Amino acid sequence: MRKIYLLGTILLALWACDKQDSNIEKKPQINTEEELPNTSDTEPINLTEMDNGNRAMMQAFYWDVEPRGGWWDKVSEKVADWKANGIDRIWLPPACKGASGGYSMGYDPSDYFDLGEYEQHGTTETRFGSKDELVSLITKAHQVGLEVVADIVIGHNDGGGKEWNPYRNKETYTLFDKTHGCASGKFTRNYNDFHPNLDEDHDEGADFYPEQDLCHKKDYVQGWLWKQDNSVAKYYKNTIKIDGWRFDYVKSFGAWVVKDWLAAVGGFAVGELWDGNADVLKSWTDNSGASAFDFACFYTLEQALDGNNLKGLKNPRMLRTLNPNKAVTFAANHDTEKDSNQGNRIDTENKLLAYAYILTHSGYPTIFYSDYEKSEWKAKLQQLLLIHRSLAAGEERFYYASPTEFIDFRLGDTKSPGMILYLNNAKKSSTQTVDTPWKDRVIIDYTNHVIKRYKTNAAGKVTITVPAKSYTVWSIGK
Repeated sequence: MRKIYLLGTILLALWACDKQDSNIEKKPQINTEEELPNTSDTEPINLTEMDNGNRAMMQAFYWDVEPRGGWWDKVSEKVADWKANGIDRIWLPPACKGASGGYSMGYDPSDYFDLGEYEQHGTTETRFGSKDELVSLITKAHQVGLEVVADIVIGHNDGGGKEWNPYRNKETYTLFDKTHGCASGKFTRNYNDFHPNLDEDHDEGADFYPEQDLCHKKDYVQGWLWKQDNSVAKYYKNTIKIDGWRFDYVKSFGAWVVKDWLAAVGGFAVGELWDGNADVLKSWTDNSGASAFDFACFYTLEQALDGNNLKGLKNPRMLRTLNPNKAVTFAANHDTEKDSNQGNRIDTENKLLAYAYILTHSGYPTIFYSDYEKSEWKAKLQQLLLIHRSLAAGEERFYYASPTEFIDFRLGDTKSPGMILYLNNAKKSSTQTVDTPWKDRVIIDYTNHVIKRYKTNAAGKVTITVPAKSYTVWSIGK
């Protein structure tokens, strides 16, 4: 098998240049190749015997998860399955006590050191459970070989007590002490630690909660967030055993904050920079040293799929095309799924096509919990994850695009024969003749959407028919 893949790599290196795009869809050519019956002796490659090293991250929550108080235990039941299907990290929601108490999703942080053990804001446990249940989840994840990524919200705070604020000349909710939103007694705060203050009026970024916008230039704030031995970062890493970080709303502070945090504690890190401009995303990753969610990829997919113009996927400018090692791709997350703006989410009927794209292209894909655990999608996503860690290898090469069709290649390597991705966003089946790198070979759709198998001719040509609103991934059989 290794000799076959090495030969394939040599042939691919000599392959012709990209096909030219056209404003007119190609007319299907007559199929002069041999269409093999379903009973062909050619068997599919056992994809489980390949491993190109690709893995994905699981976003292990959605907005307003249920059951309240039992989420950590519920996730614990899932980690073994996720690991077996190509997940190497799980991203947890913000674990600390929020101002909304038992209803909080953690994005209104009050006490960073209360992970479900202090009575405040009307509850002891967080919405997700107790500190002990969180530690148990992390332990189980580590046992099956998963890293755990903590969602870190350090731009703003909420849930403090009222105090007179001389910088705003009024009372503000900026008092955090043992009786006002900080029962742990660690990282107590007052108006001096928020904007404005004697040191600066505001951060480099936007103010989300203006009156509770943390001032990261303060030595006291830096010490408690990441510098001291008893800081938030070091407590989460050394005591709770967190492996990595997802930084919320990084537009609200300078990239240097993340860079300094990582210098103190290390670990995988990804920032939520909600911006569709790939150059803005790349600049932030360069300055912070962290990865970023590839919103440029997300919006390109949304416009191409929901706008029914797959030509937008030809030569796209995304973070993953500028710096694939720092691009975390996704088809949905907790924010996009609840956004009332249709342009900020991918239609349900197109979601699997989006996953087929991100799981066959460069970047580090994220799978959204609600999508993976949907009964009618789970097996499909598991198969795409298998393709991701087996066939999705080698150089990416564009082949063809029309408003409703998209075809491109992964050219493979010594461990993988490569693959053809064929997306059909039309409401009827689509047929195209494709110049493949495989001569006189049977090719198979490894998504199992097309049962028929086709044989390429001596020049590598083959005509493929793909069902309506579907995606296929083609590669050689044994």
